[in-house]
Amino acid sequence: MTGDVVNLRQFRKQKARTEKDKTADQNRISFGRTKAEKQLTKTLNDKASKALDQGKRETSPAGPDDEK
Repeated sequence: MTGDVVNLRQFRKQKARTEKDKTADQNRISFGRTKAEKQLTKTLNDKASKALDQGKRETSPAGPDDEK
């Protein structure tokens, strides 16, 4: 019938620590990339952007004489 006696202050501190650890783990996954990984991602994005730009057609500016 009787439960264990728990110090609420210690319980709150432990809960706060676990929450901070959980947040830190998420941040390590999201932001913890090496410089080489960041550079690789930037290079791949630039390459994809150039490939996309190469596929665009050149359009001449429309002048008043073009509409007939």
